[in-house]
Amino acid sequence: MSVVVIGAGPTGLACGIELTRRGVDNIIFDKGCLVNSLYNYPTHMTFFTTPELLEIGDIPMTSLNDKPTRTEALKYYRRVAEHYKLNIHQYEHVESFSGTDGNFSVKTSKGTYGANKIVISSGYYDVPNLLGVPGEDLPKVVHYYKEAHPCFGHDVMVIGAKNSAAIIALELYRTGARVTLVHRGPDIHRHVKYWIKPDIENRIKNNEIKAYFKTSVTEIKPESVVLETPEGRIEIANQFVFAMTGYRPDLTFLNAHGIHFQPATRKPIVNTATLESERPGVFLAGVIVAGMHTNEIFIENGRFHGALIAEAIAQQLR
Repeated sequence: MSVVVIGAGPTGLACGIELTRRGVDNIIFDKGCLVNSLYNYPTHMTFFTTPELLEIGDIPMTSLNDKPTRTEALKYYRRVAEHYKLNIHQYEHVESFSGTDGNFSVKTSKGTYGANKIVISSGYYDVPNLLGVPGEDLPKVVHYYKEAHPCFGHDVMVIGAKNSAAIIALELYRTGARVTLVHRGPDIHRHVKYWIKPDIENRIKNNEIKAYFKTSVTEIKPESVVLETPEGRIEIANQFVFAMTGYRPDLTFLNAHGIHFQPATRKPIVNTATLESERPGVFLAGVIVAGMHTNEIFIENGRFHGALIAEAIAQQLR
């Protein structure tokens, strides 16, 4: 008897650990590397949370400071995977699955596997929310920020006004880029962390970072960006665009495999006690359970889905 887990993020690893603890064979697939979403975080990122809130499998996480860095987190999850000898297939994309509870067939980019149960923990970080404007496909437009150094001495635009956008704008400014921040709302988002919000607001107030609020991007050109501002349309010089417009779950894959959603919240319909979906034998874990309300589930609480799902599966298989 075996279980296929789709997604090797922290929640997917937690599912694999808890299944292993209960004697249930499992394979974890990811189209990228181990904890691929975390790997795609900014190179020098520091988590907002403390180490113990990221721990899985009762393995302590250590950090040089109060809050761990991306590098420390990647090292930690590698150590966890090695400790539990998890069967992880990296760079093997799950294309589809078919069959019924107890007898699934899972097709990947490298082969076909049988499974009694399936756990989908694919996250939401892989599908960015697009602007839908001409020029968005230009190479200078990115939805995943890594580091500021390549932007030194250039005109850079950051689209958005939440935590990621504010942090990126500040880092770019302090690395010597000429930064413009654009947001369709009236000001910096109220949920920006309390130690970041005054910093970005003061840089804007001092005109060190130029900000356009109640403004939308209408076109992106190779050397400029066209904006629709409250005062009218303007065009400003630009070499890099960081569109921090958020991400969403891969609803196409979920819809194609019998996962249904609540119309208002886009939350998938699951048994809250087990996280089993309407399709028997298919369980959902992590942020995809939150639908469009991605601020409800993070690594800190999504990690607990592993034990919930593993216990339900173990009982069913028994």
